[in-house]
Amino acid sequence: MLTTRFVNGAPSWLDVGTSDIDGARAFYGGLFGWQFQSAGPEAGGYGFFQLDGRTVAGGMQIGADQGPPSWNVYFQTPDAEATAKAVEQAHGRVLVPPMDVMGEGHMAFLADQAGVTFGIWQPGRTKGLDRAGDPGSLCWVELYTPDIAAAAAFYHKVLGLETSAAPFPGGTYTCVNPAEGGEDAMFGGMVPLGDDPAEAQAGPVWLPYFEVADVDTTVARAQELGGTVRVPATDMEGVGRMARLTDPYGARFAVIKSASPQA
Repeated sequence: MLTTRFVNGAPSWLDVGTSDIDGARAFYGGLFGWQFQSAGPEAGGYGFFQLDGRTVAGGMQIGADQGPPSWNVYFQTPDAEATAKAVEQAHGRVLVPPMDVMGEGHMAFLADQAGVTFGIWQPGRTKGLDRAGDPGSLCWVELYTPDIAAAAAFYHKVLGLETSAAPFPGGTYTCVNPAEGGEDAMFGGMVPLGDDPAEAQAGPVWLPYFEVADVDTTVARAQELGGTVRVPATDMEGVGRMARLTDPYGARFAVIKSASPQA
């Protein structure tokens, strides 16, 4: 699972681009107890979702020309320029070139060989999220992609990510970890897009999972707040109970109550 001991290649930030930032503030505040703090007038409306005063995500309003509302996962890199070049060489695309973010770090927004968007973050004063892996924060990410082998090769080349196979009901699951820390630093997985009807219909994506204390309560609350259940709450032996949702504006995400290590 994710922690805030960020290493190169691991997710270190995420944010939601939404058509209604005030509505998103109300939704995620009611769902996770988050509060929204503006980054200031010079940040163009960008702000931080916080839980108990610690940043768990970012958020911003986007226009229709910037694509549909979505959650965006950012991976740590020691050199944003070099990573952006590696993405182009690996047949991906640079959507937003590397740029300085007010001295806090350097970011870029990219797309992999299958068109899945993701960000990179070269830390400056801001190293990453203040909180990860506990209730109300990011704990896992999954890549739904049409070609696991191609995706594994792409992310190994551009971020140094490693993959391994784990037993899974009905087959195997492709786990992902950064080179530093090995499988003990595992933070996510890759899932064949064609094997999942819900994501196949919506399209390939890096899907964030947020840890919660009770999945069923969270799902019911999401519906009350205008969200949609895409995949109902389901138990996965040894993994936990999880559900996949969208917020009222269409951004996809998942929630999970992780199984205890003893399970």
